[in-house]
Amino acid sequence: MSNENTVDSSSIATEESALHEDSQEFSEGASPVDPVVSLTNDLQRLQAEYQNYRKRVDRDRALASELAVAAFLMELLPILDDLDRAREHGELEGGFKSVAEQIERTVEKLGLVKFGEAGTPFDPQIHEALMHLTSADVTEATATQILQPGYKLKERVLRPARVAVTDPE
Repeated sequence: MSNENTVDSSSIATEESALHEDSQEFSEGASPVDPVVSLTNDLQRLQAEYQNYRKRVDRDRALASELAVAAFLMELLPILDDLDRAREHGELEGGFKSVAEQIERTVEKLGLVKFGEAGTPFDPQIHEALMHLTSADVTEATATQILQPGYKLKERVLRPARVAVTDPE
């Protein structure tokens, strides 16, 4: 019976030393990881990733929508030019006049802005020079004649205004 007691006491001593070594490993290295803290961190990281994903998708959707509207309006620019020419020649009358006005109101609602006025300083960002003149009447390069109006959608130039530029002599 004494042999059994010795074996038991030696095995107990071995187990205690193993537990003591394990506890030293935790105290020397990384602290024991609490599963609740670990899962909470994972959840927070996943929520942040999802929020970033949603923001990116919303931004991409808005950009795709804006590009689609711009492409549609680009196709309408020749029609708007024809309406302007018809108005200049007095050919917009009756029912066709109301249709033309409705088309113009609709493109304005979509954000299309017509620009280009004679007498404004020449800006190569928004003007395309088709003719070049000189005159003593101007002090800087000036768009003196608008040959074809330009169009903007928000801050984006869809088509520059085609102009005749007059430089000082």
